[in-house]
Amino acid sequence: MGQEKASVQFVKGAAILGVAGLVSKLLGAVYRIPYQNIAGDIGLYVYMQVYPLYTTLLILATAGFPIAISKIVSERVAVGDVIGARRAFRVASISLVILGFFFFLLLYSGAPLIASFMGDQHLTTPLRAVAWSLPLVPMAAILRGYFQGHQNMMPTGVSQVIEQLIRVVFILLSAFWAMNVYQDAYLAGTGAVFAAFPGGVAAVLVLLWYWKKDKQTVLPAAHQVQSSGVKAWTNRQVLQSLLYYALPICMGALVLPLIPLVDSVTVVNMLQWSGMHEDLAKLAKGAFDRGQPLIQFGTFFATSLSLALVPAISEAAAQRQHKLIANRSEVAIRLTFLLGLPASFGLALLAEPINVMLYGDDNGTQALAVQSFTIIFATLSIASAGILQGMGRVMRPARNLFIGVMVKLILNLVLVPFWGIAGAALSTVLAYLVAMGLNVLAVKKYTGAQIGLRQTALKPFISVVMMSVVVLLVEWGASSLFGKVITSERLFQTIVGLIAVGAGAIVYVISLLKTGGLTRADIHFLPKGKRIAAVLTKFQFLPKQ
Repeated sequence: MGQEKASVQFVKGAAILGVAGLVSKLLGAVYRIPYQNIAGDIGLYVYMQVYPLYTTLLILATAGFPIAISKIVSERVAVGDVIGARRAFRVASISLVILGFFFFLLLYSGAPLIASFMGDQHLTTPLRAVAWSLPLVPMAAILRGYFQGHQNMMPTGVSQVIEQLIRVVFILLSAFWAMNVYQDAYLAGTGAVFAAFPGGVAAVLVLLWYWKKDKQTVLPAAHQVQSSGVKAWTNRQVLQSLLYYALPICMGALVLPLIPLVDSVTVVNMLQWSGMHEDLAKLAKGAFDRGQPLIQFGTFFATSLSLALVPAISEAAAQRQHKLIANRSEVAIRLTFLLGLPASFGLALLAEPINVMLYGDDNGTQALAVQSFTIIFATLSIASAGILQGMGRVMRPARNLFIGVMVKLILNLVLVPFWGIAGAALSTVLAYLVAMGLNVLAVKKYTGAQIGLRQTALKPFISVVMMSVVVLLVEWGASSLFGKVITSERLFQTIVGLIAVGAGAIVYVISLLKTGGLTRADIHFLPKGKRIAAVLTKFQFLPKQ
């Protein structure tokens, strides 16, 4: 009975963290669009130059530690080592706070040198502004790890969402103030990156509230007695265990912000090296960065699927159900491909109306069209990484993505001087293609999954070709119909884009059902899949069973 209760608690905890993570990622993908509308391409450029570096330092300071702390605390409590559990919390707290202050001093004092390396001395103030959150965020990581170690995921989930909400609100309000009062895009960017500080304060306050509320149940109380015969862990043992668990996770997570960081240090420099004026190079980089939230949004399904895949594959692996592992892997890859492919083609075909609809003008449309193909490779890379992590091959996806980062760096240096931001976009696509290809090969090797070309790629390609034809025809028809009626370019492109997207989505789904690219079994994997299948059967889009 106790084991069953623990299993239910684990599943509930995983669900809470999963939902909180997805809400945070969704907020993180969406807010950059209104921010750009307020601060312009220069404001977006400032933000995207600084934030990847901050994320990298943040990962070095915190990634892996919440999981490591939760693991050590839960293990020590389970064996009756109450002193060891308290000691783990204390050692982790001191270590992370020191690390946070070290990175704060490093970034704050090194900001002029880093700004010079990025090719823009005006970035010194934004770099110093973002540094202030580095001593604070580790405190939130420590508290989250301790709560997770006691199987209490709610504080972590709530604090993540609150932190992101406060950050987003602060970004938009500070950008609005900076642009309306001072018309200063750099000041808007400074406020946007500084928003990590109030977000961190909010997270710590939420966690402290939970700490005070649950103090008796969460902490090993002072009067709790060390179990007889159990030797308390020393500070050295705790520190060694922390590093053992945290470092591999940290190295794996560190790779994620490296691709935008490569763009931060190469794109503006290479554009200026090729002869472009500094101000034009900054505007071009800001226009290039427009694609980032759209790609994040396009990969949202793959991120959700990955969260579900890791425990599903882990469960099958623990039970040595090799056929089930292969089947789940095949379905995951196929469903990801089915969604990533039309998203890439749709964004490429409608890059201009979508760009104008969201950002107000067509700057960087060509780069956005090229960048759109990142979605298909990034989604497959994320899904295949989830499969490999479920198999216990945690470092393999990180290694493959690091190879992709190296490809990105080399290609940026080669392509940006000749093709500008379109070259940077192409290098991103090829970087994810390499990472995805290596991941998929590893999935086939370790799971035995048969990823067939006909079912996985051919039928969806036929469907996406039909979708593309309809999208182009509808775009032409809508442009002809509304071109002389609507005077606002943004409203015109919005109507054209939405009509074309809607028509393309309908045609793609119908084509998939008719070609057999989407089967009844696939639909059953979706939420309320059986009900959806019944409706499709009723309207003869699916054959009767």
